[in-house]
Amino acid sequence: MKRREFMALVGRAAVAWPLAARAQQPVMPVIGFVNSAPRQGQEPQLAAFLKGLADVGYVEGRNVAIEYRWAEGQNDRLAALAADLVRRQVAVIAATSAPAALAAKMATTTIPIVFETAADPVKLGLVTSLSRPGGNVTGVTRLNVAIAPKRLELLHELIPTARVIALLVDPNNVAIAETNISDAQATARSLGLELHVLNASTERDFDTVFAELIRLRADGLVIGASGLFLARQEQLAKLAARHAVPAVFATREFVAAGGLMSYGGSVADSYRQVGVYTGRILKGEKPADLPVQQATKVEFYINLKNAKALGLNVPNTLIGRADEVIE
Repeated sequence: MKRREFMALVGRAAVAWPLAARAQQPVMPVIGFVNSAPRQGQEPQLAAFLKGLADVGYVEGRNVAIEYRWAEGQNDRLAALAADLVRRQVAVIAATSAPAALAAKMATTTIPIVFETAADPVKLGLVTSLSRPGGNVTGVTRLNVAIAPKRLELLHELIPTARVIALLVDPNNVAIAETNISDAQATARSLGLELHVLNASTERDFDTVFAELIRLRADGLVIGASGLFLARQEQLAKLAARHAVPAVFATREFVAAGGLMSYGGSVADSYRQVGVYTGRILKGEKPADLPVQQATKVEFYINLKNAKALGLNVPNTLIGRADEVIE
């Protein structure tokens, strides 16, 4: 073989080798992540989701990619966002709100879906049962909607002289809002309270809500389940403190930011479990074989500094039941 021919052969081999090596590399799976809330304020939830993925061996950018879709509080965008993920043929869809999960289920019957919701997924129509979800959908529920009436009871226990209470709901999240309202109305009647329902579908509505609270001379505020409220819980806590409104929500972060009380399941634990289930499905498990995880632990937090600023004396019966008292 002549020297010129030999060098050409070596050159062709050098070009072919990296191409062959790249062809042999496994294709990185893609997760579709869709949520109805604004992107801002979701860092703790996303960190918990990524922690769950890492627990089963998946790290974003290393061996898995994630396509994020945020509806920014506009639920009418969810159908298009979910359909886009289906067109991109993602391996799994993580739908971390009830409206997002319902949109994903409408978009596909074949791509696995892992949801996170505060409501009952059976009543929402996401699964046929918790133990045997069936189909392509499974997930995690905190059932914060089911325990929402307890927040009203705790507020009444702290302020027994209260007569007027407001309930804040997100009208965009119809199923959860309706359940929040009917349950709160039943509890308010049993406690002899006058209940007013206030709506906020974007954060721009918050100032109007608190102006209405002052006009009503409300003795307290119960914040219902909503991805919007979860993403804006620090803002809501600060508004409640600024307007001297005793308020109760579902998470510790609300209390740490200046809110009075919280009662609910751990959002971080739920998102971490969504990450775990998503990873397990990437490894080959089927959603129909993964029972819906239901939060069993409910956490209760009180902010004594806020209570003192509001002129409230927190009874020892409440302090004794709290998981943590923030001073």
